[in-house]
Parts: sequence; C-alpha cells; structure tokens
Amino acid sequence: MIERALSSVIKQRLKSFPAVALLGPRQSGKTTLACTFSSTYYDLELEEERLRLDLQWQGIITSSSLAVLDEAQNFPALFPRLRSAIDKNRKRNGRFLLLGSIAPGLMKEVSEFLTGRIAICELSPLSITEMNSKQDDQLWRMGGYPDGGILHRGNFSAWQQNYLDVLAMRDLPAWGLPSSSQITKRFFKILAASHGSIWNASQIGKSLGISYHTANSYLDYLEQAYLIRRLPPYHSNIKKRLIKSPKIYWRDSGLLHSLLNATIHTMDDLLSQPWVGVSWEGWVIEQIHNFLLFHGIDSGGMYYFRTSDQHELDLVLTLSGKIWAIEIKLTAAPGSWDMDRLKKTAALINADKIILLSRTATPIVGKNVSSLNLRSLLDLLKLSLNKEKIKRRA
Repeated sequence: MIERALSSVIKQRLKSFPAVALLGPRQSGKTTLACTFSSTYYDLELEEERLRLDLQWQGIITSSSLAVLDEAQNFPALFPRLRSAIDKNRKRNGRFLLLGSIAPGLMKEVSEFLTGRIAICELSPLSITEMNSKQDDQLWRMGGYPDGGILHRGNFSAWQQNYLDVLAMRDLPAWGLPSSSQITKRFFKILAASHGSIWNASQIGKSLGISYHTANSYLDYLEQAYLIRRLPPYHSNIKKRLIKSPKIYWRDSGLLHSLLNATIHTMDDLLSQPWVGVSWEGWVIEQIHNFLLFHGIDSGGMYYFRTSDQHELDLVLTLSGKIWAIEIKLTAAPGSWDMDRLKKTAALINADKIILLSRTATPIVGKNVSSLNLRSLLDLLKLSLNKEKIKRRA
C-alpha cells in the first residue's frame, strides 16, 4: 500500500485536537488512509451503520481507541453527541476522525458544534510526492485517483467516465445540486473546455440556458466537492488595470482528459492534443497545492496574475511573507526570452522569487531567479519551508 504524504499531518493534528476532519473527493483514498489509524470504523452512509454507532456509542466514548466516522455529514445527530463527549474530557486528544466528501455538508455541522475542538485536513488523489518519479507522466495522463489507472492502467478512462456519471446522477443531487444529470454532464464538459480560462458566468450560463447566478451556484457545488479549483487573481497596488475574475481548473487531470473525449493511450497521444499546455499547467498547479497540504500549509496563498494588457503569471504563491512568481511552460528547453518576459512581469508585483517552470532536465537554482522542473521546484519549496521552521524555533 502506498504511504500517503498527509499521514504525518493527520498524526500531528490528532495529538493536538480531540477530533480531526479528513475531507476530500470521493475515491481519493480517505477510508483506506483513515483505517491505518484505527480499526474502529463506521460508514455513516448506511442506515445499519448509524444504528450500530448509536448502540455502541457509550463504549466508543469511554474507549481509548480512535473512532473513524465516515461520511459523517449523513448523520447530523452525531455532532451534538461529539461536542458533549469532547467537552466532558477536553484534555484528551485523538478521539475522533471524521471523513467527508463535500465540504459544506460536514463543515456546517463542524462550525456549529465543534469549533475549537477539531482540526481540518484535506486529502487529494495521489500526487507526485507519493509516487516514483518515473510515474510522473502517467500520473498527469491518467490523474491521481487510486482506482483510475495510476495503479491499474486498464481502468483508464472507463473509470473516470463512470465516476463522473455517478457524481452527476447520484452524488451531486444528494448533496443538494438542483440540476438534472443531463445539465450537470453538459456543465462538466463546458468546464473542461474552459479549463485554465477566466471564469465567465454569463457566457457559461447562456450556453446552458441558465442565469449567471445559477452558473455561479453550480460552480460552487463542484468546487465544494473537490472537482474544480477556482484560482483567484492576485491584486497588487500597480497602475495597470487587473483582471479580477478567477481562473478555473479541473483538479484531476484524468477527469479532465476523459471529459475532453480524447483517446489518450500514450504520452504521444496526450502531447498531440491542442489543449495539452493548459492541461499541464493545471496539473502542475494542483501538484504544488498538494505539496503545501502535505506540509500543513493552507493553500489560500495561491493566485494567478494578469493585467488588461496581457502581462501574466500562471501562479503567484505567498509563503512566509515572500512572493513567488511562477510561469509554467510546457517545454524541455525554455528560452532566454521566456525568462526576460517573466522578470518584467514579476517586477510588477515585486516578487521575491522568480521561477520559470518547465520540463527541463537541467534545473538551475539561483538566489532569486531559477529555471526549474516540477520536482526541483518542490525541493526548493521544501528547503524554504524548513528554513522558516528553523527561524521560528530559534
């Protein structure tokens, strides 16, 4: 079994809080990971499991074992009980591990009953920090869902198609999305065609025959189900007019490729697609996001930057008071003009670190300006985070 990089973060949070909520998309491996911490497990999607939990509750709260409560948002009556059990012994940590597949369903109850008593962790599908470097391209091509092909190649892309069908027909309606499965599937495809683009609710709504308000609400559901990333714009105090709408990306590249109806059996198939550049851009951004999660860092410091006269940065990171300007290029041989343009744009936001990220085999790390591939960027980020930890301890 693959050791998940988030394990260490969960262990730390269990030592510090009575309860931990582990959130993330369906089939990302939450249950498998949670059961490595405890065999006391309840699937609260099932009526019989809710009954079993009810009957065994007194034994659970007096036991020294960690209780894993899967799909906890399906059992609202649980949360007052959790608060009562925790408050009777506030000094005891690591008692409950709650799992959920959609943020609002669980977070509504958490905010009402468990504020200050619970820590939040997010588990993504598999990422490159959890895989062998030889599997990087396979991970990009098939996505990170454990059953979606990265571990069993024959499953791609039939698994992705079935996954999306179940979401549209069962899961999203159960979570409250007020849309027919046909409209939801069309929405999926429109978002795939818009991957890496500026969000335009009016245009999307018009193509679906719905209002822009409704389009925005549909996007909210998909974002809260960990399907879509809405990357906000970076606002800087400069004289140029800035783009203020977010960019949207499918978080998993395998789902994106399935929705684009591409036959991608090999890397050559992928590299021949007209949208391959934005696919790689979104995949890289998601890998960086996952890396930050694995180090217990909130991803709220991730942005893009674009001015009305087309000065653009694919990714802006704000970490420990520093600004990282990152341009993502799908090339193995970035040119000097790429770096020159990047420097000029990075200067607009007074970036502390300037990174030209490509598929180069010869990364060059400078003091403030670097030409890197994805793994060397993650190494540099890790070094920076470790230095910051040392400073805080000093």
